[in-house]
Amino acid sequence: MKISVVISTYNSSDWLEKVLWGYENQRDRDFEIVLADDGSNAVHCSRIEKLMGSSPLEIQHVWQDDLGFRKTMILNIAIRKCRGEYVIITDGDCIPRSDFVMTHRNLAEFGRYLSGGYIKLPMKTSRAILKEDVVSGCAFRYRWLRESGLAWNRKNSKLLVKGRFARMLDKLTPTKPSFNGQNSSAWKKDILKVNGFDNRMAYGAEDCELGMRLSNAGVTGKCIRYSAIAVHLDHARGYVTEDGWELSRRIRTETRKRRLVATRFGIAQLDRAEAARFSVVRL
Repeated sequence: MKISVVISTYNSSDWLEKVLWGYENQRDRDFEIVLADDGSNAVHCSRIEKLMGSSPLEIQHVWQDDLGFRKTMILNIAIRKCRGEYVIITDGDCIPRSDFVMTHRNLAEFGRYLSGGYIKLPMKTSRAILKEDVVSGCAFRYRWLRESGLAWNRKNSKLLVKGRFARMLDKLTPTKPSFNGQNSSAWKKDILKVNGFDNRMAYGAEDCELGMRLSNAGVTGKCIRYSAIAVHLDHARGYVTEDGWELSRRIRTETRKRRLVATRFGIAQLDRAEAARFSVVRL
């Protein structure tokens, strides 16, 4: 099956470069990347074009005007552009381990979505990671990360296991699977069935709300927190607002109480005039 990896990004081309190193180093190379760009400025867009030009990866760059936090809308546009039948959703600050795409492919099931996790890095460690660290695998080794500034956290134990032991822990973990924007995947047809992300939502578990509707549609979550590993680079979150959180909370509450399946504000409702304002660059 063809896989599309949707990566959200906004004015963070330095971090995106490190993320692309990870995808260039994947053991499974049968995938495309769709960059969902929520309005990066000209400087970052120029940098992205250069990264695309020098990368061996198959990349689409989907961009929209910067009119505030509209991540769900650009993700919906990107999903619509995906040529793969299976979609991995992640962020432009999450570097994947070399078996990341392969793990999502091997563990994919019909009627399920996959719920991964991430290891959150401090700024010191995020800055320390170089291309050779990604290629060699050092950036995903607990000892190297500790020496580069990562503090101990029990969640970091995911770095210490692989293979059968990791899959066993995926089954034993008490953490319930949820759809998260850093490391999740689903069949494109299932995402379209629930009409994608809710375009109204601001920052505040907008990805989890999609997972709730997938579950309501009978597409249940499967935990791969120990098997699919990505490290999360540190960054500021100036887009987080109290009003945005409240709006997203109300939408999630409605989805849960009414057991909604398809949002009325998703992919199918993207206005044609609005969609015409998106620029797409393909390689």
